[in-house]
Amino acid sequence: MLETSARLLRLLALLQAHRDWPGTELAGRLGVSPRTIRRDVDRLRTLGYPINAIGGVGGGYRLGAGASLPPLLLDDEEAVAVAVGLRTAADGAITGIAETSVRALAKLDQMLPSRLRYQIDTLSSAVVIIPMPGPTVDPSTLIAIASAVRNHERLRFDYVSHDGSATTRDVEPYRLVQDGRRWYLFAWDTGRSDWRRFRADRLSMRIPTGPRFGPRPLPAEDLADYFAMGPTVNGHRYRAVLTMYGSAAEVTEEVPPTLGVVEPIDDHTCTLRIGSDSLDHLAVWVAAFGFEFDVHEPPELVEHLRTLTARLQRAAWPTAGA
Repeated sequence: MLETSARLLRLLALLQAHRDWPGTELAGRLGVSPRTIRRDVDRLRTLGYPINAIGGVGGGYRLGAGASLPPLLLDDEEAVAVAVGLRTAADGAITGIAETSVRALAKLDQMLPSRLRYQIDTLSSAVVIIPMPGPTVDPSTLIAIASAVRNHERLRFDYVSHDGSATTRDVEPYRLVQDGRRWYLFAWDTGRSDWRRFRADRLSMRIPTGPRFGPRPLPAEDLADYFAMGPTVNGHRYRAVLTMYGSAAEVTEEVPPTLGVVEPIDDHTCTLRIGSDSLDHLAVWVAAFGFEFDVHEPPELVEHLRTLTARLQRAAWPTAGA
């Protein structure tokens, strides 16, 4: 009985690690006959694992998706990754994720051997996570968007923009984008015939989804760079272009992609494109990066830097009796 149970666990681990398994290959891996594999598969099915038979020479098996979640087998690295992920998810940008993560972690923690629990505790004690402020997103919204992306189904939703205006949008969804603080939907807006990004926490889904659509080519191969450049270059009242006297690699270490776009000029200089709705923010950012720089545009930033410089000089060297 012990040998059979151990073999079932090994079989389950193989099925979870690979999509399709020929029956003869499973038999060879476990050192048993194909008939024994069939009996073991039937035993796993009675335990609630949805194992589907697949056609082909000799037949095979695939672990399918069931109505409920059966027990999972995780190796050491997978268990550590899941546990650390659950702990960091407590500070995520999804509504209710903290409580759900704690419940799941409590279940996992009961099953972890002491050596793995020690590794996870050691890593967790050394890591400091800064909670992200701001609104969160309901998980059901993200799931609905992800399903529409996968199935190429149009979405309709009510959307509240940053200025408070409300509109109803009809879009072809292509990607969910997460920048560390917020979730965004990247989609083709059918009403405006252009690519748009929408904050997921500002939209309210309309059910059911729309008809299926044929995917169109994305506007860039590297969607992360494209997404970062859009709001940086075009999404703000002030859009600055500067020459930074530092290599692109050095400047990139100081400028996160959600804040600015760095383009190399040569080994010692690069172009920085950065935007903000506040000249104060722009002036402080570019001065704090730690590089010499030239401002090409906008002209308002140059004048604002002069004003800010005079203000700082008065604070650092106050006149006598002031």
